[in-house]
Amino acid sequence: MMKMKRAFRTSLLSLTIALSLIVSACSNNGGAANPSAPDSNSPGTVQEQPSNGQSDGTTNGDGSSNAIDDEGSSNGATEGHPSGTTNPSTPSESSGTGNSTSPDKTATPVSTAASITEVTALRLADAKTGWIGGSGQIAWTKDGGSHWQLQYRGSAKVKQIFALNASKVWAVLGADENKSWRIIRSADGGAHWKDAGTVPSGSFLHFTSDKVGFAGRYMTKDGGATWTKLGVPSSLIGEVYYHDAANGWAVQSANGKYNFLRTSDGGATWKTVMSRKSEVTPTGSVIRSAGKNDAWIELIGASGMTQTSYALFHTTDGGAKWLPAIVHNTAGAGPAPGFTNEDTSYFGGTSGGPGELYVVNSQTAFMGGRCMACDNANSIMETTDGGKSWSVRKTEFAGYGQQLIAAADAKHAWLITNDYTSSSVLYTTADGGKKFSTIHTFAKPKTVQ
Repeated sequence: MMKMKRAFRTSLLSLTIALSLIVSACSNNGGAANPSAPDSNSPGTVQEQPSNGQSDGTTNGDGSSNAIDDEGSSNGATEGHPSGTTNPSTPSESSGTGNSTSPDKTATPVSTAASITEVTALRLADAKTGWIGGSGQIAWTKDGGSHWQLQYRGSAKVKQIFALNASKVWAVLGADENKSWRIIRSADGGAHWKDAGTVPSGSFLHFTSDKVGFAGRYMTKDGGATWTKLGVPSSLIGEVYYHDAANGWAVQSANGKYNFLRTSDGGATWKTVMSRKSEVTPTGSVIRSAGKNDAWIELIGASGMTQTSYALFHTTDGGAKWLPAIVHNTAGAGPAPGFTNEDTSYFGGTSGGPGELYVVNSQTAFMGGRCMACDNANSIMETTDGGKSWSVRKTEFAGYGQQLIAAADAKHAWLITNDYTSSSVLYTTADGGKKFSTIHTFAKPKTVQ
Protein backbone atom coordinates (compact mmCIF):
# COMPACT_ATOMS: atom_id res chain seq x y z
CA MET A 1 0.00 0.00 0.00
CA MET A 2 2.86 2.39 0.84
CA LYS A 3 4.48 1.59 -2.52
CA MET A 4 1.27 2.51 -4.33
CA LYS A 5 1.00 5.86 -2.49
CA ARG A 6 4.67 6.64 -3.24
CA ALA A 7 4.16 5.86 -6.94
CA PHE A 8 1.03 8.03 -7.03
CA ARG A 9 2.85 11.02 -5.46
CA THR A 10 5.73 10.60 -7.96
CA SER A 11 3.33 10.56 -10.91
CA LEU A 12 1.47 13.59 -9.57
CA LEU A 13 4.73 15.54 -9.18
CA SER A 14 5.79 14.68 -12.76
CA LEU A 15 2.43 15.82 -14.13
CA THR A 16 2.64 19.11 -12.21
CA ILE A 17 6.13 19.86 -13.61
CA ALA A 18 5.01 19.08 -17.17
CA LEU A 19 1.98 21.37 -16.90
CA SER A 20 4.19 24.18 -15.56
CA LEU A 21 6.55 23.88 -18.52
CA ILE A 22 3.65 24.04 -21.01
CA VAL A 23 2.14 27.13 -19.36
CA SER A 24 5.54 28.85 -19.39
CA ALA A 25 6.04 28.11 -23.12
CA CYS A 26 2.60 29.49 -24.00
CA SER A 27 3.29 32.67 -22.06
CA ASN A 28 6.55 33.26 -23.89
CA ASN A 29 4.84 32.77 -27.29
CA GLY A 30 2.00 35.21 -26.71
CA GLY A 31 -0.43 32.52 -25.56
CA ALA A 32 0.12 30.13 -28.50
CA ALA A 33 1.99 26.92 -27.96
CA ASN A 34 2.79 26.70 -31.67
CA PRO A 35 2.67 30.18 -33.29
CA SER A 36 2.33 30.17 -37.05
CA ALA A 37 4.97 31.84 -39.24
CA PRO A 38 4.00 35.03 -41.07
CA ASP A 39 2.80 34.46 -44.61
CA SER A 40 5.26 36.29 -46.85
CA ASN A 41 3.16 35.38 -49.89
CA SER A 42 0.09 37.30 -48.80
CA PRO A 43 -0.95 40.14 -51.15
CA GLY A 44 -0.15 43.73 -50.41
CA THR A 45 3.17 43.30 -48.62
CA VAL A 46 6.39 45.20 -48.96
CA GLN A 47 9.49 43.08 -48.58
CA GLU A 48 12.33 44.83 -46.78
CA GLN A 49 15.79 44.06 -45.44
CA PRO A 50 18.15 46.79 -44.22
CA SER A 51 21.39 47.14 -46.14
CA ASN A 52 24.76 48.19 -44.82
CA GLY A 53 24.61 51.81 -43.84
CA GLN A 54 20.81 52.01 -43.88
CA SER A 55 19.20 53.12 -40.66
CA ASP A 56 16.52 51.04 -38.98
CA GLY A 57 14.06 53.86 -39.61
CA THR A 58 11.57 51.74 -41.52
CA THR A 59 8.72 52.83 -39.27
CA ASN A 60 7.17 56.22 -38.62
CA GLY A 61 7.38 58.01 -35.29
CA ASP A 62 4.09 56.45 -34.19
CA GLY A 63 5.44 52.97 -34.82
CA SER A 64 3.46 52.41 -38.00
CA SER A 65 5.06 50.92 -41.09
CA ASN A 66 5.60 52.74 -44.38
CA ALA A 67 4.46 49.68 -46.31
CA ILE A 68 1.34 49.79 -48.45
CA ASP A 69 -1.21 47.15 -49.32
CA ASP A 70 -2.95 46.65 -52.63
CA GLU A 71 -6.27 48.01 -51.42
CA GLY A 72 -4.87 51.52 -51.05
CA SER A 73 -4.09 51.62 -47.31
CA SER A 74 -0.89 53.49 -46.47
CA ASN A 75 0.79 55.35 -43.66
CA GLY A 76 2.98 57.69 -45.67
CA ALA A 77 6.58 57.52 -46.79
CA THR A 78 9.70 59.35 -45.75
CA GLU A 79 11.98 61.33 -48.03
CA GLY A 80 14.83 58.96 -47.35
CA HIS A 81 17.14 60.10 -50.15
CA PRO A 82 17.66 63.44 -51.88
CA SER A 83 16.75 63.94 -55.53
CA GLY A 84 19.44 62.69 -57.84
CA THR A 85 20.74 59.94 -55.55
CA THR A 86 22.09 57.15 -57.72
CA ASN A 87 22.39 54.43 -55.09
CA PRO A 88 19.22 54.11 -53.01
CA SER A 89 19.45 51.93 -49.93
CA THR A 90 18.76 48.27 -50.42
CA PRO A 91 15.20 47.65 -49.26
CA SER A 92 14.67 45.35 -46.31
CA GLU A 93 12.20 42.53 -45.90
CA SER A 94 9.25 42.61 -43.55
CA SER A 95 6.28 40.31 -43.04
CA GLY A 96 2.61 41.08 -42.77
CA THR A 97 0.17 43.34 -44.59
CA GLY A 98 2.38 46.39 -44.41
CA ASN A 99 0.04 48.60 -42.36
CA SER A 100 1.46 48.32 -38.85
CA THR A 101 4.06 45.58 -38.67
CA SER A 102 7.68 46.18 -37.78
CA PRO A 103 10.43 44.96 -40.08
CA ASP A 104 11.81 41.50 -39.49
CA LYS A 105 15.55 42.04 -39.22
CA THR A 106 16.22 38.30 -39.52
CA ALA A 107 14.29 37.72 -42.74
CA THR A 108 16.25 36.71 -45.81
CA PRO A 109 16.16 38.59 -49.14
CA VAL A 110 13.57 37.59 -51.72
CA SER A 111 14.73 37.13 -55.31
CA THR A 112 12.27 37.73 -58.12
CA ALA A 113 13.78 34.72 -59.84
CA ALA A 114 11.45 32.67 -57.67
CA SER A 115 8.39 34.94 -57.81
CA ILE A 116 7.87 37.07 -60.93
CA THR A 117 6.75 34.94 -63.85
CA GLU A 118 5.80 37.65 -66.35
CA VAL A 119 7.48 41.06 -66.54
CA THR A 120 4.95 43.76 -67.43
CA ALA A 121 6.90 46.98 -66.77
CA LEU A 122 10.53 48.11 -66.97
CA ARG A 123 12.33 51.36 -66.17
CA LEU A 124 15.95 52.40 -65.63
CA ALA A 125 17.47 55.18 -63.55
CA ASP A 126 20.96 54.54 -64.90
CA ALA A 127 22.96 51.72 -66.47
CA LYS A 128 22.94 49.68 -63.25
CA THR A 129 19.78 50.72 -61.41
CA GLY A 130 16.29 49.78 -62.51
CA TRP A 131 12.85 48.44 -61.63
CA ILE A 132 10.57 45.81 -63.06
CA GLY A 133 6.93 45.03 -62.41
CA GLY A 134 5.15 41.75 -62.88
CA SER A 135 2.88 39.21 -61.22
CA GLY A 136 1.55 42.02 -59.02
CA GLN A 137 5.04 42.80 -57.74
CA ILE A 138 7.78 45.42 -58.08
CA ALA A 139 11.47 44.58 -57.81
CA TRP A 140 14.67 46.60 -57.88
CA THR A 141 18.25 45.97 -58.97
CA LYS A 142 21.44 47.94 -58.40
CA ASP A 143 23.86 45.65 -60.26
CA GLY A 144 22.57 45.79 -63.80
CA GLY A 145 19.88 43.15 -63.41
CA SER A 146 21.92 40.22 -62.13
CA HIS A 147 20.19 40.26 -58.73
CA TRP A 148 16.75 41.55 -57.84
CA GLN A 149 15.15 42.56 -54.55
CA LEU A 150 11.39 42.39 -54.12
CA GLN A 151 10.04 45.76 -52.92
CA TYR A 152 6.27 45.54 -53.32
CA ARG A 153 3.73 42.75 -53.56
CA GLY A 154 0.04 43.13 -54.39
CA SER A 155 -2.72 41.60 -56.49
CA ALA A 156 -3.13 44.26 -59.21
CA LYS A 157 -1.15 44.20 -62.45
CA VAL A 158 1.83 46.56 -62.60
CA LYS A 159 0.99 48.39 -65.81
CA GLN A 160 3.79 50.98 -65.88
CA ILE A 161 6.81 52.18 -63.93
CA PHE A 162 8.37 55.62 -64.31
CA ALA A 163 11.57 56.79 -62.59
CA LEU A 164 12.44 60.46 -62.47
CA ASN A 165 15.80 59.45 -60.98
CA ALA A 166 17.16 56.72 -58.72
CA SER A 167 15.02 57.91 -55.80
CA LYS A 168 11.71 59.15 -57.23
CA VAL A 169 9.65 56.32 -58.71
CA TRP A 170 5.96 55.88 -59.62
CA ALA A 171 4.04 52.75 -60.60
CA VAL A 172 0.63 52.43 -62.27
CA LEU A 173 -1.49 49.49 -61.08
CA GLY A 174 -4.54 47.98 -62.74
CA ALA A 175 -5.77 45.93 -65.67
CA ASP A 176 -5.54 47.27 -69.22
CA GLU A 177 -9.33 47.49 -69.51
CA ASN A 178 -9.75 49.67 -66.40
CA LYS A 179 -11.18 53.18 -66.66
CA SER A 180 -8.84 54.49 -63.98
CA TRP A 181 -5.63 53.20 -62.48
CA ARG A 182 -4.02 53.42 -59.05
CA ILE A 183 -0.67 55.12 -58.69
CA ILE A 184 1.83 54.36 -55.97
CA ARG A 185 5.08 56.25 -55.51
CA SER A 186 8.38 56.00 -53.67
CA ALA A 187 10.75 58.76 -52.63
CA ASP A 188 13.60 56.45 -51.60
CA GLY A 189 14.22 54.18 -54.56
CA GLY A 190 11.36 51.81 -53.74
CA ALA A 191 12.30 51.00 -50.15
CA HIS A 192 8.90 52.37 -49.15
CA TRP A 193 5.78 52.94 -51.25
CA LYS A 194 2.65 54.97 -50.63
CA ASP A 195 -0.56 55.68 -52.52
CA ALA A 196 -0.26 58.68 -54.82
CA GLY A 197 -3.83 58.69 -56.16
CA THR A 198 -5.51 57.48 -59.34
CA VAL A 199 -5.08 58.49 -62.95
CA PRO A 200 -7.98 58.44 -65.45
CA SER A 201 -5.75 57.50 -68.39
CA GLY A 202 -3.73 54.38 -69.12
CA SER A 203 -1.49 56.33 -71.51
CA PHE A 204 2.25 56.67 -71.03
CA LEU A 205 2.96 58.19 -67.61
CA HIS A 206 5.90 60.54 -67.22
CA PHE A 207 6.93 63.17 -64.68
CA THR A 208 8.97 66.29 -65.28
CA SER A 209 9.43 67.04 -61.56
CA ASP A 210 8.44 65.64 -58.17
CA LYS A 211 4.96 67.12 -58.59
CA VAL A 212 4.25 67.65 -62.30
CA GLY A 213 3.36 64.67 -64.47
CA PHE A 214 1.38 63.72 -67.58
CA ALA A 215 -0.64 60.77 -68.86
CA GLY A 216 -2.25 61.38 -72.22
CA ARG A 217 -4.60 64.35 -71.91
CA TYR A 218 -4.26 64.57 -68.13
CA MET A 219 -1.83 66.55 -65.98
CA THR A 220 -1.03 66.45 -62.26
CA LYS A 221 0.64 69.17 -60.21
CA ASP A 222 0.69 67.29 -56.91
CA GLY A 223 2.54 64.08 -57.70
CA GLY A 224 -0.53 62.17 -58.91
CA ALA A 225 -3.11 62.93 -56.21
CA THR A 226 -5.34 65.00 -58.52
CA TRP A 227 -5.48 65.40 -62.29
CA THR A 228 -6.76 68.10 -64.64
CA LYS A 229 -7.83 67.57 -68.23
CA LEU A 230 -5.87 69.38 -70.93
CA GLY A 231 -7.25 70.36 -74.31
CA VAL A 232 -7.32 67.85 -77.17
CA PRO A 233 -8.31 68.11 -80.85
CA SER A 234 -11.17 66.18 -82.44
CA SER A 235 -10.92 62.86 -84.32
CA LEU A 236 -7.87 61.64 -82.42
CA ILE A 237 -5.90 58.60 -83.54
CA GLY A 238 -4.49 57.15 -80.36
CA GLU A 239 -3.88 59.54 -77.48
CA VAL A 240 -2.29 62.96 -77.25
CA TYR A 241 1.17 63.38 -75.74
CA TYR A 242 2.15 66.37 -73.63
CA HIS A 243 5.86 66.98 -73.26
CA ASP A 244 5.18 69.66 -70.65
CA ALA A 245 2.27 71.85 -69.57
CA ALA A 246 2.41 73.91 -72.75
CA ASN A 247 3.71 71.67 -75.52
CA GLY A 248 1.82 68.68 -76.84
CA TRP A 249 1.39 66.53 -79.95
CA ALA A 250 -1.49 64.62 -81.51
CA VAL A 251 -2.51 62.66 -84.60
CA GLN A 252 -5.85 63.47 -86.20
CA SER A 253 -7.88 61.44 -88.69
CA ALA A 254 -9.29 63.26 -91.72
CA ASN A 255 -10.95 62.22 -94.99
CA GLY A 256 -8.34 60.15 -96.83
CA LYS A 257 -5.47 61.58 -94.81
CA TYR A 258 -4.07 62.12 -91.36
CA ASN A 259 -2.70 65.25 -89.68
CA PHE A 260 0.04 65.85 -87.14
CA LEU A 261 -1.01 68.59 -84.73
CA ARG A 262 0.93 70.63 -82.20
CA THR A 263 -0.09 72.86 -79.30
CA SER A 264 2.14 75.34 -77.47
CA ASP A 265 -0.51 76.74 -75.15
CA GLY A 266 -1.65 73.69 -73.19
CA GLY A 267 -4.25 72.58 -75.69
CA ALA A 268 -6.15 75.85 -76.05
CA THR A 269 -5.28 75.87 -79.75
CA TRP A 270 -3.87 73.24 -82.09
CA LYS A 271 -1.90 73.82 -85.29
CA THR A 272 -1.58 71.34 -88.15
CA VAL A 273 2.15 70.87 -88.74
CA MET A 274 1.89 68.03 -91.27
CA SER A 275 -0.88 66.56 -93.41
CA ARG A 276 -0.44 63.39 -95.46
CA LYS A 277 -2.75 61.45 -97.75
CA SER A 278 -3.13 57.81 -96.85
CA GLU A 279 -4.81 54.76 -98.35
CA VAL A 280 -4.74 53.25 -94.86
CA THR A 281 -6.39 54.80 -91.82
CA PRO A 282 -3.96 54.36 -88.92
CA THR A 283 -5.25 52.05 -86.21
CA GLY A 284 -3.17 53.66 -83.48
CA SER A 285 -0.27 55.93 -82.64
CA VAL A 286 2.68 56.13 -80.25
CA ILE A 287 4.17 59.55 -79.47
CA ARG A 288 7.34 60.34 -77.53
CA SER A 289 9.26 63.58 -77.12
CA ALA A 290 12.77 64.49 -76.03
CA GLY A 291 12.24 68.28 -76.02
CA LYS A 292 9.55 70.86 -76.59
CA ASN A 293 10.38 70.98 -80.34
CA ASP A 294 11.12 67.27 -80.63
CA ALA A 295 8.61 64.52 -81.44
CA TRP A 296 8.76 60.89 -82.54
CA ILE A 297 5.38 59.77 -83.91
CA GLU A 298 4.71 56.13 -84.78
CA LEU A 299 1.59 55.26 -86.81
CA ILE A 300 0.27 51.71 -86.70
CA GLY A 301 -1.31 50.37 -89.89
CA ALA A 302 -3.22 47.20 -90.69
CA SER A 303 -2.36 43.64 -89.62
CA GLY A 304 -2.53 40.43 -91.60
CA MET A 305 -0.63 37.15 -92.05
CA THR A 306 1.24 37.80 -88.72
CA GLN A 307 2.50 41.12 -90.10
CA THR A 308 1.71 44.72 -89.14
CA SER A 309 2.58 47.79 -91.18
CA TYR A 310 3.77 51.00 -89.52
CA ALA A 311 5.58 54.29 -90.08
CA LEU A 312 7.81 56.28 -87.74
CA PHE A 313 8.32 60.04 -88.20
CA HIS A 314 10.68 62.39 -86.37
CA THR A 315 10.94 66.17 -86.08
CA THR A 316 13.44 68.32 -84.17
CA ASP A 317 12.17 71.76 -85.19
CA GLY A 318 8.65 71.83 -83.82
CA GLY A 319 7.09 70.11 -86.82
CA ALA A 320 8.36 72.33 -89.65
CA LYS A 321 10.15 69.33 -91.16
CA TRP A 322 9.44 65.62 -90.70
CA LEU A 323 11.75 62.69 -91.41
CA PRO A 324 10.15 59.37 -92.40
CA ALA A 325 12.56 57.38 -90.20
CA ILE A 326 10.92 53.97 -90.81
CA VAL A 327 8.39 52.95 -93.47
CA HIS A 328 7.40 49.34 -92.91
CA ASN A 329 5.32 48.09 -95.86
CA THR A 330 4.23 44.46 -95.79
CA ALA A 331 2.85 41.89 -98.20
CA GLY A 332 0.39 40.52 -95.66
CA ALA A 333 -0.82 43.76 -94.03
CA GLY A 334 -0.41 46.25 -96.84
CA PRO A 335 1.43 49.57 -96.90
CA ALA A 336 2.43 51.76 -94.00
CA PRO A 337 0.03 54.65 -93.29
CA GLY A 338 0.73 57.44 -95.75
CA PHE A 339 2.71 55.28 -98.18
CA THR A 340 2.26 52.60 -100.83
CA ASN A 341 3.99 49.28 -101.33
CA GLU A 342 5.86 50.90 -104.22
CA ASP A 343 7.62 53.25 -101.78
CA THR A 344 10.83 51.27 -101.40
CA SER A 345 13.36 54.06 -100.94
CA TYR A 346 12.80 54.33 -97.19
CA PHE A 347 14.31 52.23 -94.42
CA GLY A 348 11.83 49.43 -93.72
CA GLY A 349 12.89 48.13 -90.34
CA THR A 350 12.81 44.45 -89.48
CA SER A 351 10.32 41.80 -90.56
CA GLY A 352 6.96 41.30 -88.92
CA GLY A 353 5.77 44.42 -87.16
CA PRO A 354 6.67 47.08 -84.60
CA GLY A 355 7.92 46.32 -81.13
CA GLU A 356 8.72 48.70 -78.30
CA LEU A 357 9.84 52.28 -79.06
CA TYR A 358 12.21 53.84 -76.52
CA VAL A 359 13.49 57.38 -77.09
CA VAL A 360 16.67 58.34 -75.23
CA ASN A 361 17.11 61.85 -76.64
CA SER A 362 16.55 63.78 -79.87
CA GLN A 363 19.23 61.73 -81.65
CA THR A 364 19.09 58.29 -80.02
CA ALA A 365 16.22 55.83 -80.05
CA PHE A 366 15.77 52.07 -79.87
CA MET A 367 13.05 50.35 -81.89
CA GLY A 368 12.01 46.76 -81.35
CA GLY A 369 10.66 44.37 -83.96
CA ARG A 370 8.16 41.52 -83.65
CA CYS A 371 8.00 38.59 -86.04
CA MET A 372 5.35 36.19 -84.78
CA ALA A 373 6.03 33.73 -87.62
CA CYS A 374 9.74 33.50 -86.75
CA ASP A 375 11.41 31.05 -84.38
CA ASN A 376 12.94 34.02 -82.54
CA ALA A 377 10.26 36.71 -82.52
CA ASN A 378 12.17 39.67 -81.08
CA SER A 379 14.64 42.00 -82.76
CA ILE A 380 16.05 45.43 -81.94
CA MET A 381 17.64 48.32 -83.83
CA GLU A 382 19.10 51.69 -82.88
CA THR A 383 19.55 55.13 -84.39
CA THR A 384 22.03 57.70 -83.11
CA ASP A 385 21.39 60.37 -85.77
CA GLY A 386 17.73 61.14 -85.21
CA GLY A 387 16.40 58.37 -87.45
CA LYS A 388 18.41 59.12 -90.58
CA SER A 389 20.07 55.71 -90.34
CA TRP A 390 19.51 52.58 -88.24
CA SER A 391 21.74 49.78 -87.03
CA VAL A 392 19.80 46.52 -87.12
CA ARG A 393 21.27 44.10 -84.60
CA LYS A 394 21.82 40.59 -85.89
CA THR A 395 20.92 38.88 -82.63
CA GLU A 396 17.28 37.82 -82.37
CA PHE A 397 15.52 36.72 -79.20
CA ALA A 398 12.87 34.11 -78.41
CA GLY A 399 9.52 34.88 -76.79
CA TYR A 400 6.04 35.51 -78.16
CA GLY A 401 4.76 37.62 -75.27
CA GLN A 402 5.19 41.30 -74.44
CA GLN A 403 8.49 42.96 -75.36
CA LEU A 404 10.02 45.62 -73.08
CA ILE A 405 12.91 47.98 -73.86
CA ALA A 406 14.58 50.62 -71.69
CA ALA A 407 17.84 52.51 -72.07
CA ALA A 408 20.05 54.71 -69.90
CA ASP A 409 21.97 56.17 -72.84
CA ALA A 410 23.07 55.31 -76.36
CA LYS A 411 25.27 52.46 -75.11
CA HIS A 412 23.32 50.87 -72.29
CA ALA A 413 19.98 49.27 -73.12
CA TRP A 414 17.90 46.48 -71.59
CA LEU A 415 15.55 44.12 -73.41
CA ILE A 416 13.08 41.83 -71.65
CA THR A 417 11.23 39.14 -73.59
CA ASN A 418 8.20 37.27 -72.30
CA ASP A 419 6.57 34.04 -73.37
CA TYR A 420 3.38 32.20 -72.49
CA THR A 421 5.04 28.87 -71.73
CA SER A 422 8.65 29.67 -70.83
CA SER A 423 10.60 32.09 -68.65
CA SER A 424 10.93 35.81 -69.15
CA VAL A 425 14.54 36.77 -69.89
CA LEU A 426 16.54 39.97 -69.38
CA TYR A 427 19.25 40.86 -71.90
CA THR A 428 21.51 43.91 -71.62
CA THR A 429 24.02 45.65 -73.86
CA ALA A 430 26.85 48.06 -73.06
CA ASP A 431 27.72 48.90 -76.68
CA GLY A 432 24.43 50.00 -78.19
CA GLY A 433 23.29 46.49 -79.07
CA LYS A 434 26.29 45.11 -80.92
CA LYS A 435 26.44 42.46 -78.21
CA PHE A 436 23.70 41.44 -75.81
CA SER A 437 24.31 39.33 -72.71
CA THR A 438 21.76 37.14 -70.98
CA ILE A 439 21.66 38.60 -67.49
CA HIS A 440 18.65 37.09 -65.70
CA THR A 441 16.13 34.32 -66.38
CA PHE A 442 12.95 34.62 -64.35
CA ALA A 443 10.65 31.87 -63.07
CA LYS A 444 8.60 29.83 -65.49
CA PRO A 445 4.85 30.43 -65.64
CA LYS A 446 3.20 28.28 -63.00
CA THR A 447 1.06 26.47 -65.55
CA VAL A 448 4.15 24.88 -67.12
CA GLN A 449 6.26 24.26 -64.03
